[in-house]
Amino acid sequence: MIGSLRGRLVERTMTGQVLLEVGGVGYVALVPSGTLARLGEPGREVHLHVSTQVREDAITLYGFSTRDERVCFEALLAAQGVGPALALAVLSVHGPDALRRALAEDDVDALCLVPGVGRKTAARLLLDLKARLSGSEPDVEAVVAASTDGNGAAPAGPSPRSEVRAALASLGYGPDEVRDAVRDLPDEGEVGALVKTALSRIGAAR
Repeated sequence: MIGSLRGRLVERTMTGQVLLEVGGVGYVALVPSGTLARLGEPGREVHLHVSTQVREDAITLYGFSTRDERVCFEALLAAQGVGPALALAVLSVHGPDALRRALAEDDVDALCLVPGVGRKTAARLLLDLKARLSGSEPDVEAVVAASTDGNGAAPAGPSPRSEVRAALASLGYGPDEVRDAVRDLPDEGEVGALVKTALSRIGAAR
């Protein structure tokens, strides 16, 4: 079982695949976008914390720049219905601190920023992950209310904050920028004014 790798970065792709040469042996690993950015350009010596996933037909290495990223990845894999691809997608949108903050705040909308994750999946993830990663029990009623109308049906309409998220995404801003811009916005308010506030935050951060 491979737990870490230290060696020269030989190749990297924009899809998150890297090749490390360690003692003359090349290891291919899949990494989230945050780790990919921190690795830098080929030729550097790098270190990865590795989660080795074994299936009947393959052994796949998943690499992370921090131990905490690996902890979150393995916690995600333990959640119902989450495979390695979805776990990597979650960590590509939310780093460990942001993920724990979303769990602590029962922020279903934040998890919905992950491509392919709808409100029901996000609510299930929140319930599955909260005790593992945040050290507290989820507010089940709040999560259900955020993902349904309380009777199992879809919500009547999006919250102002989720409308701001959607507006920023439609303008082409990335998940990290959207998450940071809406982090402290109030749950209620006029959407247009909230969008202006979020845009001013993005502009100030650039």
